[in-house]
Amino acid sequence: QRQEDSTRYPDAMTRRPRATPAELAPEPWPDLPSDDAVAEAVRQFVVRLRAEIGERSVRSVAAMAGVDQNALRRLLLGMTWPDLATLARLELALKADLWARPDDR
Repeated sequence: QRQEDSTRYPDAMTRRPRATPAELAPEPWPDLPSDDAVAEAVRQFVVRLRAEIGERSVRSVAAMAGVDQNALRRLLLGMTWPDLATLARLELALKADLWARPDDR
């Protein structure tokens, strides 16, 4: 007789993976607007970030901002959602406003 594992969550409480920003926008990412308002805000952030990176390498920008270069690459590809610390570090390092307020659009 098998004992029930008390560390497992019931099916109703398991966390389902959420779609990535790129999955919520038409291809090619980030060139076309998304119908999802939050994914669109992230897409615009990525467009601004790419413009600020310019000719610099992702590695150099990541080092400048103190963020993981692979995390920055995934963010640029729309594979992950940006967190506030990453956003703040990038804005400070690049001396740029990368996140637009909803009323600025």
